[in-house]
Amino acid sequence: VQLVESGGGSVQAGGSLRLSCVGSAAVICMGWFRQVPENERVGVAAISWIGGHTYYSDSVKGRFTISRDVAANTLYLEMNDLKPGDTAIYTCAAGPYCNTNGTVGRTLYWGRGTQVTVS
Repeated sequence: VQLVESGGGSVQAGGSLRLSCVGSAAVICMGWFRQVPENERVGVAAISWIGGHTYYSDSVKGRFTISRDVAANTLYLEMNDLKPGDTAIYTCAAGPYCNTNGTVGRTLYWGRGTQVTVS
């Protein structure tokens, strides 16, 4: 399964961005991770592809919304009220299950990532 992200960029604090991830096939759980240099990758949000159940990390709950377009095999992450601490490379991921803390479990597939910078 190939995952291709788009939609990253630079924005001022309080602004919004929407990330997209197009997959070559559907997977049971899809989500987003983020990583800053020298830190480990952290799960942000995940969604069950069939039922649409959503899961978020505490750091983004209430500000980010994950959604999907099943027909288009596309995953989205709507990010509002962005903060400088949200600056990271955001990577799309897919795996066999979602964790309630907003991570994709046993991630099998990764995108290449897209940079989000908040100043």
